[in-house]
Amino acid sequence: MLFVKADELKTGMRLAKPIYNKNGVMLYERNSKLTNQGIISIQNFGLIGVYILEPAEPVPPMTEDDIEFERFQAMAIFTIKEVLDEVKDQKEPKGLYPFANQIIKKFGTLYHKINFVQNLRSAEDYAYKHALNTSILCALITKKLDFDFKKQLDVVVAGVLHDVGSLLIPMNMRKKSVSEYTDEEITKLNTYHLAGYQLLNRSYDLDPGVKRIVTLATRDIYGIETDQTKPDKRIEELEVLKVASAFDNKTAMKYGEEPLSEITALRYLQNPENDFDQEVVQALVGSINILNPGVCIELSNGDKGLVIAEGPTDILQPFVLSFRDNQVINLGDKHVAEELQVKDIMKTMDNRHVVDHDLLASYKGGTVHMGDKTKGHF
Repeated sequence: MLFVKADELKTGMRLAKPIYNKNGVMLYERNSKLTNQGIISIQNFGLIGVYILEPAEPVPPMTEDDIEFERFQAMAIFTIKEVLDEVKDQKEPKGLYPFANQIIKKFGTLYHKINFVQNLRSAEDYAYKHALNTSILCALITKKLDFDFKKQLDVVVAGVLHDVGSLLIPMNMRKKSVSEYTDEEITKLNTYHLAGYQLLNRSYDLDPGVKRIVTLATRDIYGIETDQTKPDKRIEELEVLKVASAFDNKTAMKYGEEPLSEITALRYLQNPENDFDQEVVQALVGSINILNPGVCIELSNGDKGLVIAEGPTDILQPFVLSFRDNQVINLGDKHVAEELQVKDIMKTMDNRHVVDHDLLASYKGGTVHMGDKTKGHF
């Protein structure tokens, strides 16, 4: 799978991902061959590029949930853009709460994990897509933590609004990576995030609970002092927003910048030095698929393998089928864990796992020997 810029597309190329319009209607299916009209349409949509299948590459597997998730992302981005642009222009965002309710209805009531598939982002649309995916993660996590509806709504709305200051940053600065910023530019960035906070703080219609979360998040995420004093105890709603925002930001498919894998992002969240609430981090782990059956991984000794069962107590210690010797390794066994760990996930460019499901099915159905280092079958 390759990413091809919109101005470099050629007729006959096959789409690796579907293209939707603002109403969620599929315009081009996966595996569709591009025509001259299709290329013009893609350019007119404002897409910076699309994923293209290589000549002999088969269409990668996608579940119905995956397809629906991507369709929702494509459709919702238009709504969230309208909302955030109204906030930026100091207008009443009439669609804010209906949109937040839609997020909760779709993702804040689920009893199963989802594949959190990231989308490619440009400097122009990063803030919108970050707000969208952060609010989705907030809905998933708050469901797992059993928040009541009011608290859940406050967190999701805060997820939509918390990064509005990014829309005030000049485009020439947005197109730079973090490593390219000078000290002077970093100081300027903080003034834009402060201005975004002030926009929200002046809104008389915004719920006090949302204002409090956003105010505290401005301090904790961007390091900007606000009028809100630091609370004596942790605020659950704030901790959810911090985890959701950080995870999305770390794993986002940014144009021109490599994302971190979910494993690397999870280890960042689990590091005590970074001060994330571990109950919230575990709620995130319980909401999205990370090391689920079918994921190909690299081990710390350089071997490759296939996850065939999640770790019963630790997501980072699954049962793995080694490609080297066809043995099942229990990474949850303390003796094995002393010498062998998951190094990282092997993925396609769009962060989706590719697996032969018939092969995976052949390792299911039997008994798992929990304490066996290298043996066991399904």
